Amino acid sequence: MTRVLAASIAAVILAAPAVSQELPRRLGGANGPPAAADAPGRPVPTLPDGTVDLSGVWTDGGSAPLEGLLKPGELKANMLPWAQTRYDSRDESKDPYNNCMPGGPLRITGGFAWRFVQHPTVNATHVFMLQEGNAHTYRQIFMDGRRHPEDPTPTWYGHSIGRWEGATLVIDTIGLHNRFWLDSAGTPHTEQLHLVERWTRTDFNTLRRDVTITDPGAFTQPFTVTYTAKLAEPGSEIMEYICIENNQYEIQVEQPAAAR
Repeated sequence: MTRVLAASIAAVILAAPAVSQELPRRLGGANGPPAAADAPGRPVPTLPDGTVDLSGVWTDGGSAPLEGLLKPGELKANMLPWAQTRYDSRDESKDPYNNCMPGGPLRITGGFAWRFVQHPTVNATHVFMLQEGNAHTYRQIFMDGRRHPEDPTPTWYGHSIGRWEGATLVIDTIGLHNRFWLDSAGTPHTEQLHLVERWTRTDFNTLRRDVTITDPGAFTQPFTVTYTAKLAEPGSEIMEYICIENNQYEIQVEQPAAAR
C-alpha cells in the first residue's frame, strides 16, 4: 500500500502545472525534500538560552524496522511468545499506519518530512514535532518540569516529558496504547510500553536519536536502537497532507456550477 501511495503522489507531481514544481521539495520520502549540503566545520546552532537549536525540517529518524537496527535474530529472541506469534502473522496490508492512523512516537519521524519546534526559544516550555504525512498530526513534549500523570489515558503519542542533559534532549514517554505498530514490520507492544529518547545534534546537518524501548508485556528485557535524521535543504517546508480513514470526500464533493 505504501508503494501505491508513493506512485499516486508521483503521478500527481508529474501532472502538476509548472507553478507547482516545488511540490517534491515539500514532500517527504523518496520525493524529497533533499538533504542539505554537507557543512563541515559549521557549528551546531544554539538558542539564546544556550540550549541546542533543533528547529528545522528534517527527514527520516524513525522509519527503519527495528529488526534491521539490531543484531540478526536479536529482536525476536527478545519477544515473549505471544509477541513472536503476533509479529509473524502481520504483513504490510494490516498496518494501521497505512489506513491513515498515527504511527506512534517512533514513526512520526519516518516516511515524510517533519519539523521540530521549540517554544518559546528562550527556556522552552514545550517542544513540538509536526508531521506532514499520514494523519497530518503532531506530538508535544512538556519541558516545564512536570511529571507524568499517575494513571495516564493511553493515546497514540502518550505523555512525553523532556529535559536537557548537556547538548542532548531526553524525552521520556509513557501512556501509549497498543493500536499502532512500533515499525512497518509489525513489531507489537502493550500499554506497558516506555520509551526514552536521546536526541543529539551531532553536526549541523545530523540528528542522532537513541531510543531505549522497555515493555515487560512484550519483551524480556529493554533494548536500544539508533536512528539518524538529516536536515532538509534550505527553504524546505512541510505541507498539508490529507489522509483520513475511510475517506469518502471525493465521492461526495460537487463541482462548482461554473465548472459543469
